[in-house]
Amino acid sequence: PAQATTVLASDGSTIARFYEQDRQAVTLANMSPSIKNGIVAIEDARFYQHGGIDMTGILRAVVATLQGGREGASTITQQYVNNVIIENLVTSGKTDQAKLGSQKSVTDKINEMKEAIDLEKKMSKDDILQGYLNLIYFGNGAYGIQAAAKLYFNTSAKDLTLPQAAALAGVVNSPSVYDPVAHPANVVTRRNEVLAKMLAQKKITQKDHDAAVKAPLKLHFTKPSQGCVAAATAPYFCDYVQQLVLNDKDFGATPEERTKFLYQGGLTIKTTLDPKLQKVAQAQVDGSMSATDPLQRGAAVVSVQPGTGKVLTMAQNTVYNPATKPGNYMGNFALPVKDANGLPLHGSGGFQIGSTFKPFVFAEWLNSGHSMMTNIDGSVRDYPVGYPWKNSCGSTTGSYDPTQPGQSLLPNDDPDHYYSMTAYLGLAISINTITFQTATQLDFCNIQKMATAAGLKNGQTN
Repeated sequence: PAQATTVLASDGSTIARFYEQDRQAVTLANMSPSIKNGIVAIEDARFYQHGGIDMTGILRAVVATLQGGREGASTITQQYVNNVIIENLVTSGKTDQAKLGSQKSVTDKINEMKEAIDLEKKMSKDDILQGYLNLIYFGNGAYGIQAAAKLYFNTSAKDLTLPQAAALAGVVNSPSVYDPVAHPANVVTRRNEVLAKMLAQKKITQKDHDAAVKAPLKLHFTKPSQGCVAAATAPYFCDYVQQLVLNDKDFGATPEERTKFLYQGGLTIKTTLDPKLQKVAQAQVDGSMSATDPLQRGAAVVSVQPGTGKVLTMAQNTVYNPATKPGNYMGNFALPVKDANGLPLHGSGGFQIGSTFKPFVFAEWLNSGHSMMTNIDGSVRDYPVGYPWKNSCGSTTGSYDPTQPGQSLLPNDDPDHYYSMTAYLGLAISINTITFQTATQLDFCNIQKMATAAGLKNGQTN
């Protein structure tokens, strides 16, 4: 059957899950005894005695039919076989071939019985019951007992109480009729039927039965959300990981096959993200710029471990959410629009670099033998058309020439720093006129090489 894919951080914690069916397989040992006993009591009381089909149940069903009634005779093993067949058809895209209840012919039923008998020779009763409880549908998108326990009671399959387990055991017969959310009264009635059978089969005491019958249903409906929108941390990193899978032909020949594999394949994707560092990075971007900044400015941090290339953090100040709302943004500031093969990365494609480029200019300043303690004239603001910028591998143009239409003198962010200061101070407080004066003494070709060596790229094309 379709299994959920889980994306893990470096410490093993879950970042996000992707699924078409909310199913989390657990072992029988990690299920409450009450759900095991309850499902056997209501669905197949002779489960541990028969060999796959229950002739007593079949005869009882025949008599009920002849008397104008209706009674099921399918054993848990038969139901398991039937569900596996259906799930295999669904996951292989053959949903139209799946047959339910009255759609089955006598031949279909006989084949199902033969399969059940064969299965009992290959698997233990407990393994069959475990597979069954991990497979069956409990309504509202929950497949398997673990997902159902979380959905309806916000607990685990292991921690289900007797009344909770009995309620879920009753849902299986008809998840729509016994929908705990839509029809809670039906569920209570059915739950009490399960409890009565458990008492009759001596699976519970009279005292436990009476207390469970009196217990209110007390749902704690916890609808799970999936994908990167629901990521516990680093949703933009989650999206990056998702796109790496969807763009990689090792996971399927077509985008459709890769998507199916991601949402049905039950992958465990272990990543290098460090949750502790991510928390710090997220706090930094949130503290530097509000997601709803009126000027729509963005802040992002990516930490890559030197020597390994491991991405340790990927934080962004916006909210990863497709809903149209101030502060919501789905693009990743840290990524280009497409990867090297032209496939989408959901990146924002880069922005004007602005003052972020200054460190590369000063890196080349140092690389060229200059000192950060050198005094630079910050009062120079006029760079006329045709200024002799040096570029040994191309040409550099550009001017701040007030004699030209639409141009002005080079401005700083404030009017109080048009004076001489050290290159160090000019970088520290981000003074435009200081950076420009250092650039007049450098080769722009080498500045470009410095930026390229540091990994700076044109976000639109690389």
